[in-house]
Amino acid sequence: MTSTAQFQRFDSRDPAAIHRFLATTYDTDLRIRAGDTGYHLVHQRVDAGPFAVGATSQTGQLDIVVGGMDALVVCRARTALVDRTCDGSAHRFGPGDVFLATRPNRPFSLRWQPGAVGLCVLDHAVLAQVAAAAPARRPGQIRFTDLGAATALRARQWRKTTSYISDVVLSNPDASAQPLVIGNAARMLAAAALAVFPNTAFSDETIEDRRDASTATVRRAIAFMEDNADRDISATDIANAAAVSLRAVQLAFRRHLGTTPMAYLRRIRLDRAHRDLVRADPSRDTVSAIASRWGFASHSRFTARYHASYGVPPRETLNA
Repeated sequence: MTSTAQFQRFDSRDPAAIHRFLATTYDTDLRIRAGDTGYHLVHQRVDAGPFAVGATSQTGQLDIVVGGMDALVVCRARTALVDRTCDGSAHRFGPGDVFLATRPNRPFSLRWQPGAVGLCVLDHAVLAQVAAAAPARRPGQIRFTDLGAATALRARQWRKTTSYISDVVLSNPDASAQPLVIGNAARMLAAAALAVFPNTAFSDETIEDRRDASTATVRRAIAFMEDNADRDISATDIANAAAVSLRAVQLAFRRHLGTTPMAYLRRIRLDRAHRDLVRADPSRDTVSAIASRWGFASHSRFTARYHASYGVPPRETLNA
């Protein structure tokens, strides 16, 4: 099974073509007014299914009015000045700033001066997988209480995360073709967004969570992970399989194993990668392909983790 990652580049000086492209790509109604007759826009984007990352540069003053988008849209001003208005709140952002374009399905407008902006579009379903909400709050939608990054340090965290996704995950053909890698990358972006922008996603442990954080919960969760390690499963999937809340399964692993469910799942997948390396044919198979198959996008990180666990680099196992 391969991912649906699609690489796209658009380069145009035709305002009508630019409008059609942006409206189709971002699946929304919008109005555009470019103030320069020599207007030129270049848009590069990788659509990986649950998320997309891209960068756009343009040469004029671009006024955009959007009716609403059913996704989380995170913008990073690279070299441009951007004025954003949403729900009566107006802000100006400059190079290095990160911000949410809008709240879900709310109209917004942008005035974008010449320069480049980075974009990340994230499916709301991925946010729900990552958010550790109490059971009583699960039906509710996550609400972002501020559209700007909480602090400059948090903004830097977002820039580092998106750079890793672009430079390590999406630029690696072996990694970007694997559903496990893409799923992990989507949840990494979601976790970063929830950490960077103030929101209502997280809640305290409940009495029920503490009661359910038992060894039986750990056993059920581990059995599910062992049976489904080759699938793109999330912490929410693990909690559902163990018949407890996400908080409870996280607390159970911390209490009884001193780790997290996803860290334990990475250990299982590392063991599966080790098994495949032992059985592999070095004339046909590569460390990178096997690592990517089990959700490890970074070759250097996989090698370090493998060496720490097995005492030898993975290439030595492959060539044994």
